[in-house]
Amino acid sequence: MRNTNFIYLMFVSVMFFNACDTKNQKPKNNDSSISKEFYFGQKPPNLIPEIFAPGIVSINGRFEGAVSFSPDLREIYFGAYYEGKETAIYYSKLEKGTWTTIKRANFTKGQKKEEMHPFVSQNSKRIYFTALDSVFADEKIWYVNRLQDSWSAAIQLNSPINDDLVFSANQAKNGDMYYFNLSKFKTYYAPNENGEFSEKMEIGITFGHHAFISPSQDYVLVAGENQENNHRKDNDIYVYFKKQDGTWTKPIHLGNSVNSDFDEKSPRISPDGKYIFFGRSERKGEKGLANIYWVSTEVIHKLKPTNL
Repeated sequence: MRNTNFIYLMFVSVMFFNACDTKNQKPKNNDSSISKEFYFGQKPPNLIPEIFAPGIVSINGRFEGAVSFSPDLREIYFGAYYEGKETAIYYSKLEKGTWTTIKRANFTKGQKKEEMHPFVSQNSKRIYFTALDSVFADEKIWYVNRLQDSWSAAIQLNSPINDDLVFSANQAKNGDMYYFNLSKFKTYYAPNENGEFSEKMEIGITFGHHAFISPSQDYVLVAGENQENNHRKDNDIYVYFKKQDGTWTKPIHLGNSVNSDFDEKSPRISPDGKYIFFGRSERKGEKGLANIYWVSTEVIHKLKPTNL
């Protein structure tokens, strides 16, 4: 990734709207409530990424972004927008064996123009997300609390995290929060202190954005400009593994079976630890395809250095 603010702002702005605009895709039947199984009944991928739920989650004419499932895998939340419209969070739930029709969440009820990057907490009691009115102006972390059959009013996180422009919050199994600091162009984390986040610190990596921490914090995924070919400017997915001394390895490219000549972005790990979900923008500056893909996390495990 080029080390200039201009280039960084350009690709982060693209990353902000993690697109998925699929063409010629049809759902498995005509009902908008499709699946009777986890992951919308999709066939699990192996080491080659597959489009996730084409015609159901990834649909024609809409740009989908970062995905989050509830820990029990019975709820999905994802950011999406239509051309010329604001980004919003959409959701579906698995009820009585069937996924409900996908609907807009509208957590802030108009307090903020856009909502994105949802993350369901490890105890399923909260959804953290990014809310904003204008790009690179007021991005903050917000959350809603789970009520019996709904969600509370949206609350801006009361934490030093929000002293800067920030987005893409996610948590490890112990509740430690990881996020990207737009003001400083670095990945940070805040230790969980009984649900409070009074401290924040850099995690110690210098490359990549939209970081997503593994449940046990033994590795972190990032998206960043391809480092293997100086002639390429697209974003790929990389993994850092944590060393025994608490520092991180150098970023390791997930390989050409996962990454392509297009932009890969917003990597997320499913709650069961089995799959990576990510966006792949295939539009190359023109209106075209952009999809959500998923692939087995075995591609990560195969890259782990033997001395760790």
